[in-house]
Amino acid sequence: MTTISSTTILRSRNAAAPDKVLSTLLLRYPRCIHAEFMTHRVFSRNAASSRAIPVEKLIKDVEENPFIPVYWGANQRGMQAGDEIDAPLYLQGASHFDMIDRCYDPISKEAGWLHARDQAISAARAFAKAGYHKQIVNRLLEPFAHITVLVSGTEWDNFLELRDHEAAEPHIQILAREVRKCLEREDDIQDLEPGEWHLPFVDEKVMEVRPRARGGIHTSDAIKLSVARCASTSYKTVDGFDMTLDKAVELHDRLVGSTPIHASPAEHVAQADGVSRWETYDGEGSDTPIWENKREHGNFIGFRQYRHML
Repeated sequence: MTTISSTTILRSRNAAAPDKVLSTLLLRYPRCIHAEFMTHRVFSRNAASSRAIPVEKLIKDVEENPFIPVYWGANQRGMQAGDEIDAPLYLQGASHFDMIDRCYDPISKEAGWLHARDQAISAARAFAKAGYHKQIVNRLLEPFAHITVLVSGTEWDNFLELRDHEAAEPHIQILAREVRKCLEREDDIQDLEPGEWHLPFVDEKVMEVRPRARGGIHTSDAIKLSVARCASTSYKTVDGFDMTLDKAVELHDRLVGSTPIHASPAEHVAQADGVSRWETYDGEGSDTPIWENKREHGNFIGFRQYRHML
Protein backbone atom coordinates (compact mmCIF):
# COMPACT_ATOMS: atom_id res chain seq x y z
CA MET A 1 0.00 0.00 0.00
CA THR A 2 1.12 3.57 -0.59
CA THR A 3 2.57 5.31 2.46
CA ILE A 4 2.44 9.09 2.71
CA SER A 5 3.19 10.60 6.10
CA SER A 6 4.61 13.64 7.89
CA THR A 7 6.09 13.39 11.38
CA THR A 8 7.20 16.35 13.46
CA ILE A 9 10.80 16.06 14.65
CA LEU A 10 11.20 19.54 16.16
CA ARG A 11 9.54 22.95 15.90
CA SER A 12 11.02 26.14 17.32
CA ARG A 13 9.65 29.69 17.58
CA ASN A 14 11.95 32.68 17.66
CA ALA A 15 10.82 34.63 20.72
CA ALA A 16 12.17 37.84 19.16
CA ALA A 17 9.71 37.48 16.24
CA PRO A 18 6.99 34.99 17.26
CA ASP A 19 5.59 34.62 13.75
CA LYS A 20 8.82 32.88 12.70
CA VAL A 21 8.70 29.15 13.41
CA LEU A 22 11.34 26.71 12.16
CA SER A 23 9.84 23.27 11.55
CA THR A 24 11.80 20.08 10.96
CA LEU A 25 9.62 17.26 9.63
CA LEU A 26 10.33 13.70 8.58
CA LEU A 27 8.38 12.87 5.42
CA ARG A 28 7.74 9.59 3.65
CA TYR A 29 6.15 9.53 0.24
CA PRO A 30 6.33 7.78 -3.16
CA ARG A 31 9.67 8.40 -4.81
CA CYS A 32 7.94 9.36 -8.04
CA ILE A 33 6.84 12.73 -6.57
CA HIS A 34 10.27 13.57 -5.13
CA ALA A 35 11.18 15.73 -8.12
CA GLU A 36 8.07 17.86 -7.55
CA PHE A 37 8.91 18.31 -3.88
CA MET A 38 12.46 19.34 -4.79
CA THR A 39 11.19 22.35 -6.77
CA HIS A 40 10.45 24.12 -3.47
CA ARG A 41 13.80 25.79 -2.81
CA VAL A 42 12.86 27.38 0.53
CA PHE A 43 13.41 24.02 2.23
CA SER A 44 16.55 22.33 3.51
CA ARG A 45 16.44 18.59 2.79
CA ASN A 46 18.23 15.33 3.28
CA ALA A 47 16.79 12.28 1.59
CA ALA A 48 17.40 8.54 1.78
CA SER A 49 19.60 7.52 -1.14
CA SER A 50 18.97 4.53 -3.39
CA ARG A 51 22.74 4.31 -3.77
CA ALA A 52 23.09 3.52 -0.06
CA ILE A 53 20.27 1.01 0.48
CA PRO A 54 21.19 -2.69 0.03
CA VAL A 55 19.34 -4.27 -2.89
CA GLU A 56 17.54 -6.91 -0.82
CA LYS A 57 16.48 -4.31 1.73
CA LEU A 58 14.88 -2.17 -0.97
CA ILE A 59 13.30 -5.26 -2.53
CA LYS A 60 11.75 -6.13 0.82
CA ASP A 61 10.37 -2.60 1.06
CA VAL A 62 8.73 -2.68 -2.38
CA GLU A 63 7.37 -6.16 -1.68
CA GLU A 64 5.84 -5.25 1.68
CA ASN A 65 4.88 -1.64 0.98
CA PRO A 66 4.96 -0.86 -2.74
CA PHE A 67 3.88 2.43 -4.21
CA ILE A 68 0.50 1.83 -5.83
CA PRO A 69 -1.35 4.82 -7.31
CA VAL A 70 -4.25 6.08 -5.23
CA TYR A 71 -5.85 7.75 -8.25
CA TRP A 72 -6.23 6.00 -11.58
CA GLY A 73 -7.11 8.84 -13.95
CA ALA A 74 -8.03 8.58 -17.60
CA ASN A 75 -5.64 9.79 -20.29
CA GLN A 76 -6.30 13.27 -21.64
CA ARG A 77 -4.33 16.29 -22.86
CA GLY A 78 -2.27 18.18 -20.32
CA MET A 79 -0.51 17.32 -17.06
CA GLN A 80 -3.64 16.43 -15.09
CA ALA A 81 -5.40 13.08 -15.50
CA GLY A 82 -9.10 12.89 -16.16
CA ASP A 83 -11.78 11.13 -14.12
CA GLU A 84 -10.86 7.80 -12.58
CA ILE A 85 -11.42 4.71 -14.67
CA ASP A 86 -11.33 0.99 -13.97
CA ALA A 87 -10.42 -0.40 -17.36
CA PRO A 88 -9.03 -3.97 -17.36
CA LEU A 89 -5.59 -4.80 -18.75
CA TYR A 90 -4.67 -7.50 -21.25
CA LEU A 91 -1.08 -8.11 -20.28
CA GLN A 92 1.18 -10.80 -21.63
CA GLY A 93 2.74 -12.86 -18.87
CA ALA A 94 0.36 -11.60 -16.19
CA SER A 95 -2.75 -13.59 -17.08
CA HIS A 96 -3.95 -16.80 -18.75
CA PHE A 97 -4.06 -16.93 -22.55
CA ASP A 98 -7.56 -17.74 -23.76
CA MET A 99 -7.19 -20.15 -26.70
CA ILE A 100 -10.76 -19.61 -27.86
CA ASP A 101 -10.74 -15.81 -28.01
CA ARG A 102 -7.02 -15.79 -28.84
CA CYS A 103 -6.21 -13.17 -26.20
CA TYR A 104 -5.13 -12.90 -22.61
CA ASP A 105 -7.73 -12.86 -19.87
CA PRO A 106 -8.28 -9.38 -18.42
CA ILE A 107 -6.70 -8.43 -15.10
CA SER A 108 -7.28 -5.48 -12.81
CA LYS A 109 -5.19 -2.33 -12.87
CA GLU A 110 -3.80 -3.19 -9.41
CA ALA A 111 -2.78 -6.67 -10.53
CA GLY A 112 -1.10 -5.24 -13.63
CA TRP A 113 0.83 -2.72 -11.52
CA LEU A 114 2.05 -5.40 -9.11
CA HIS A 115 3.04 -7.59 -12.05
CA ALA A 116 5.27 -4.76 -13.27
CA ARG A 117 6.75 -4.52 -9.76
CA ASP A 118 7.46 -8.25 -9.70
CA GLN A 119 9.18 -8.02 -13.08
CA ALA A 120 11.35 -5.17 -11.78
CA ILE A 121 12.27 -7.22 -8.69
CA SER A 122 13.20 -10.19 -10.86
CA ALA A 123 15.42 -8.02 -13.06
CA ALA A 124 17.02 -6.35 -10.03
CA ARG A 125 17.93 -9.69 -8.48
CA ALA A 126 19.43 -10.84 -11.76
CA PHE A 127 21.59 -7.71 -12.04
CA ALA A 128 22.66 -8.04 -8.39
CA LYS A 129 23.55 -11.69 -8.85
CA ALA A 130 25.66 -10.75 -11.86
CA GLY A 131 27.66 -8.40 -9.66
CA TYR A 132 26.28 -4.96 -10.47
CA HIS A 133 26.39 -2.27 -7.76
CA LYS A 134 23.26 -1.19 -5.92
CA GLN A 135 23.51 2.33 -7.34
CA ILE A 136 22.59 0.72 -10.68
CA VAL A 137 20.35 -2.13 -9.56
CA ASN A 138 18.12 -0.07 -7.28
CA ARG A 139 17.13 2.25 -10.13
CA LEU A 140 14.93 -0.56 -11.44
CA LEU A 141 12.99 -0.56 -8.17
CA GLU A 142 12.50 3.19 -7.74
CA PRO A 143 9.10 3.43 -9.53
CA PHE A 144 7.64 1.20 -6.81
CA ALA A 145 9.58 2.61 -3.83
CA HIS A 146 9.00 5.25 -1.19
CA ILE A 147 11.56 7.77 0.01
CA THR A 148 12.26 9.19 3.47
CA VAL A 149 13.09 12.90 3.54
CA LEU A 150 14.10 15.17 6.40
CA VAL A 151 12.98 18.73 5.64
CA SER A 152 13.37 21.99 7.55
CA GLY A 153 11.91 25.38 6.76
CA THR A 154 10.30 28.55 8.03
CA GLU A 155 8.36 29.39 4.85
CA TRP A 156 5.68 26.80 4.01
CA ASP A 157 2.81 28.89 2.61
CA ASN A 158 3.73 28.58 -1.07
CA PHE A 159 4.15 24.81 -0.83
CA LEU A 160 0.75 24.42 0.83
CA GLU A 161 -0.98 26.77 -1.61
CA LEU A 162 0.40 24.96 -4.65
CA ARG A 163 0.27 21.36 -3.46
CA ASP A 164 -2.82 21.24 -1.26
CA HIS A 165 -4.81 22.16 -4.33
CA GLU A 166 -7.12 20.23 -6.64
CA ALA A 167 -4.85 20.91 -9.62
CA ALA A 168 -1.81 19.33 -7.95
CA GLU A 169 -0.70 15.73 -8.54
CA PRO A 170 -2.89 13.52 -6.28
CA HIS A 171 -0.10 12.03 -4.18
CA ILE A 172 1.58 15.34 -3.42
CA GLN A 173 -1.85 16.68 -2.46
CA ILE A 174 -1.99 14.00 0.23
CA LEU A 175 1.55 14.85 1.36
CA ALA A 176 0.70 18.56 1.60
CA ARG A 177 -2.33 17.79 3.78
CA GLU A 178 -0.20 15.65 6.09
CA VAL A 179 2.36 18.47 6.35
CA ARG A 180 -0.42 20.97 7.06
CA LYS A 181 -1.58 18.87 10.02
CA CYS A 182 1.89 19.14 11.57
CA LEU A 183 2.16 22.87 10.95
CA GLU A 184 -1.27 23.69 12.35
CA ARG A 185 -0.37 22.34 15.79
CA GLU A 186 0.72 24.84 18.43
CA ASP A 187 1.30 22.55 21.40
CA ASP A 188 4.60 21.09 20.18
CA ILE A 189 6.54 24.31 19.52
CA GLN A 190 9.44 25.29 21.77
CA ASP A 191 10.28 28.96 22.30
CA LEU A 192 13.87 29.99 21.67
CA GLU A 193 15.47 33.21 22.78
CA PRO A 194 18.02 34.71 20.36
CA GLY A 195 21.19 32.65 20.61
CA GLU A 196 19.42 29.39 21.51
CA TRP A 197 19.55 26.41 19.20
CA HIS A 198 17.15 24.35 17.12
CA LEU A 199 18.67 20.84 17.39
CA PRO A 200 16.71 18.04 15.64
CA PHE A 201 17.10 14.54 17.11
CA VAL A 202 18.78 15.81 20.28
CA ASP A 203 16.84 14.98 23.42
CA GLU A 204 19.82 15.22 25.75
CA LYS A 205 20.00 18.19 28.09
CA VAL A 206 22.31 20.79 26.61
CA MET A 207 24.77 22.53 28.90
CA GLU A 208 26.97 25.53 28.15
CA VAL A 209 29.47 24.98 30.96
CA ARG A 210 28.77 21.91 33.02
CA PRO A 211 30.61 18.76 31.93
CA ARG A 212 28.83 15.80 30.40
CA ALA A 213 29.28 13.76 33.58
CA ARG A 214 26.93 16.12 35.44
CA GLY A 215 23.90 15.35 33.29
CA GLY A 216 24.28 17.23 30.04
CA ILE A 217 26.38 17.77 26.95
CA HIS A 218 28.07 20.91 25.75
CA THR A 219 26.32 22.94 23.07
CA SER A 220 29.15 22.30 20.62
CA ASP A 221 28.71 18.54 21.05
CA ALA A 222 24.93 18.81 20.81
CA ILE A 223 25.29 20.63 17.49
CA LYS A 224 27.55 17.90 16.12
CA LEU A 225 25.18 15.19 17.37
CA SER A 226 22.22 16.86 15.66
CA VAL A 227 24.08 17.32 12.36
CA ALA A 228 25.21 13.69 12.31
CA ARG A 229 21.75 12.35 13.06
CA CYS A 230 20.26 14.53 10.34
CA ALA A 231 22.88 13.20 7.95
CA SER A 232 21.87 9.64 8.75
CA THR A 233 18.63 10.21 6.84
CA SER A 234 20.63 9.56 3.67
CA TYR A 235 21.59 6.02 4.54
CA LYS A 236 19.59 4.79 7.55
CA THR A 237 15.98 4.16 8.36
CA VAL A 238 14.10 6.11 11.01
CA ASP A 239 15.37 3.83 13.79
CA GLY A 240 18.95 4.72 12.89
CA PHE A 241 18.98 8.12 14.55
CA ASP A 242 20.30 6.81 17.86
CA MET A 243 24.02 7.06 17.09
CA THR A 244 26.36 7.74 20.00
CA LEU A 245 28.01 11.09 20.60
CA ASP A 246 31.48 9.76 19.77
CA LYS A 247 30.32 8.41 16.40
CA ALA A 248 28.38 11.60 15.76
CA VAL A 249 31.42 13.82 16.37
CA GLU A 250 33.48 11.67 14.02
CA LEU A 251 30.82 11.84 11.28
CA HIS A 252 30.29 15.58 11.73
CA ASP A 253 34.00 16.32 11.46
CA ARG A 254 34.28 14.12 8.38
CA LEU A 255 31.33 15.86 6.67
CA VAL A 256 32.29 19.48 7.32
CA GLY A 257 36.02 18.85 7.07
CA SER A 258 35.96 17.13 3.69
CA THR A 259 36.87 18.63 0.33
CA PRO A 260 34.41 19.37 -1.10
CA ILE A 261 32.42 19.98 2.07
CA HIS A 262 29.24 17.91 2.66
CA ALA A 263 27.26 20.45 4.63
CA SER A 264 23.59 19.92 3.75
CA PRO A 265 22.85 18.15 7.10
CA ALA A 266 24.14 21.27 8.85
CA GLU A 267 21.23 23.28 7.38
CA HIS A 268 18.68 21.67 9.73
CA VAL A 269 20.57 22.93 12.79
CA ALA A 270 19.97 26.61 13.42
CA GLN A 271 20.25 29.36 16.01
CA ALA A 272 17.48 31.86 16.71
CA ASP A 273 18.68 35.22 15.43
CA GLY A 274 18.28 38.55 17.19
CA VAL A 275 16.43 41.60 15.87
CA SER A 276 18.54 44.75 15.71
CA ARG A 277 15.57 47.03 15.00
CA TRP A 278 12.11 47.15 13.49
CA GLU A 279 11.15 49.15 10.42
CA THR A 280 7.85 50.12 8.82
CA TYR A 281 7.94 50.73 5.07
CA ASP A 282 5.73 53.43 3.50
CA GLY A 283 3.81 53.73 6.74
CA GLU A 284 1.76 50.64 5.90
CA GLY A 285 1.60 47.10 7.18
CA SER A 286 3.31 45.45 10.11
CA ASP A 287 6.75 46.30 11.34
CA THR A 288 9.52 44.35 9.62
CA PRO A 289 12.41 42.94 11.66
CA ILE A 290 15.94 43.83 10.67
CA TRP A 291 17.96 40.79 11.65
CA GLU A 292 21.38 40.90 13.23
CA ASN A 293 22.80 38.11 11.04
CA LYS A 294 20.59 37.98 7.95
CA ARG A 295 23.41 36.73 5.72
CA GLU A 296 23.54 33.52 7.75
CA HIS A 297 19.83 32.69 7.42
CA GLY A 298 20.24 30.77 4.17
CA ASN A 299 16.74 29.75 3.04
CA PHE A 300 15.26 30.41 6.52
CA ILE A 301 13.99 33.66 8.00
CA GLY A 302 14.77 34.45 11.64
CA PHE A 303 17.23 31.59 12.16
CA ARG A 304 20.96 31.37 11.46
CA GLN A 305 21.77 28.13 9.68
CA TYR A 306 24.72 26.34 11.20
CA ARG A 307 25.94 25.64 7.66
CA HIS A 308 26.43 29.37 7.09
CA MET A 309 28.19 29.77 10.42
CA LEU A 310 30.92 27.22 9.63
